Amino acid sequence: MSRAIAHQPLPSEVVRQFLEYVTDYVKQALSEKAVEMDCSMEAVVEMAIASFVAPEAFSFEDCLLAKRLGH
Repeated sequence: MSRAIAHQPLPSEVVRQFLEYVTDYVKQALSEKAVEMDCSMEAVVEMAIASFVAPEAFSFEDCLLAKRLGH
């Protein structure tokens, strides 16, 4: 039986540290996506990582749901 994991947004400090290690073109793409979607950089980074882990997911919460549903 799997245990549900509570979803918490990525803290700003974690995102800031993450952005120190990515290339400038990735930072630019993430920034442009945040503006395009009118949302925070934290949300965009989370969505980018989630889509890498589970391409059909929009966020980590969607990844967890897909995992619980067996997809």
